[in-house]
Amino acid sequence: MTLFSGSWRRRGALITAATAGALAVGLSAAPAFAHTPTWSVTCSEVSLDLTAYGNSDKNTVTVTVDGKDLLPTENFQNEFHKKLTLPDHSAELTVRLVVKAADGERYNVDDQKTAPVCEGTSPSPSESESTTPPPAESPSSETPSEETPSEAAPATPTEEPTSSEDALPSSQPSPAGDNLAETGSSSATPMIAGAAAVVVVAGAGIMWAARKRRTVQN
Repeated sequence: MTLFSGSWRRRGALITAATAGALAVGLSAAPAFAHTPTWSVTCSEVSLDLTAYGNSDKNTVTVTVDGKDLLPTENFQNEFHKKLTLPDHSAELTVRLVVKAADGERYNVDDQKTAPVCEGTSPSPSESESTTPPPAESPSSETPSEETPSEAAPATPTEEPTSSEDALPSSQPSPAGDNLAETGSSSATPMIAGAAAVVVVAGAGIMWAARKRRTVQN
């Protein structure tokens, strides 16, 4: 009975030790297998759900968008839940998640996802300008420009007067336009009268001279 009892005790001790070792291994491995880095990306936000990372405060998480920090490096214990709003964009964005576990580099996460463009978003001015074809080059300033009709046309010579009336200075009255109504007299009447008076006087002088000559002869 003593030998039989001793063998059972040794067997029981071995079983207990093996069970304890298995439990220890299982407990130490459980946290590692339980790391759950879940995240998703839409056109407007990034959702983070990190669970079962242990109680160490050396776990870190970082999120970048096209190389720029959306979530600067932040420490967390065991769990981390957060929603991040993406900036307005008219082209796809590259979102990168980096998680560093405190219990070993093999549990780290470095993953990338693409954020699509939300419907109804118009392209930015810089993008629309880049797609617009460059304007045609204007002709060089050294190239002589074509003459306009007014510059190319020869100067029109001044028309020469076709009649004596056209040659008269503008200051002289027009013969046809300034005719006065006939009143029975003319502008030459005083001159005619003066000439007649001279003739009469001259005739009287001649007659007086003739009579005097006759009187002398008699």
